[in-house]
Amino acid sequence: MCGRYATTRGAGELSAVFESYDDTDGRLGPAHNVAPTDPVPVVRVDPDGSRVLSVGRWGLVPHWASSAAGAARMINARAETVATSRAYAVPFARRRCLVPADGWYEWVRRAGGGKQPYFMTPRDGAVLALAGIWSRWETLLTFSVLTTAAVGELAEVHDRMPLLLPRDRWADWLAPVDDPAALLVPPTSQWLAGLEIRPVGPAVGDVRNDGPGLIARVPPERERSHGESTLF
Repeated sequence: MCGRYATTRGAGELSAVFESYDDTDGRLGPAHNVAPTDPVPVVRVDPDGSRVLSVGRWGLVPHWASSAAGAARMINARAETVATSRAYAVPFARRRCLVPADGWYEWVRRAGGGKQPYFMTPRDGAVLALAGIWSRWETLLTFSVLTTAAVGELAEVHDRMPLLLPRDRWADWLAPVDDPAALLVPPTSQWLAGLEIRPVGPAVGDVRNDGPGLIARVPPERERSHGESTLF
């Protein structure tokens, strides 16, 4: 976790929601099946203090790395160790970002074999902000998503979840602070209750697939026809 997510809003909408200026140059499109090393939107702060919507590649590459070859292994940073990790400590202290998402995917092993994918997404259709950290490697802007221990019903899907930031925490996450570790607090159970845990079809398992059908709820009839039961 988190190894796949969706981000489908255009640059104009994201710039308005996150009160940032658009630096994406038309390079973004809707992505219902984001995979490691894909280019996606991130919101960060420029040296002058302005919020900017940028294109980042998922999988942080430390500035000191000799190549970008290991980026796919650097998509997540654990909240428990991010402040002390050689690769993540400096970005966590100085270069935090918001990662806009519609939701993220997880897979649950079925009792009869195989896995059922789920899409975690706000019930009201609002945008999610995943806590991220970013770095530049040569001219490439790269980032990782922070993960933490899953809370509430989300723990029935996976023992980890992205560190989700409610809107009232966006400014603090992006601002310089003396003790960034104090920001590593998961949302309240009341806020998390606003997330839907949605069973979806197996097509999302292939990174070559994309489109809104990937996030569509699997009809109950289809679940029963496979002899499956859902968690929720």
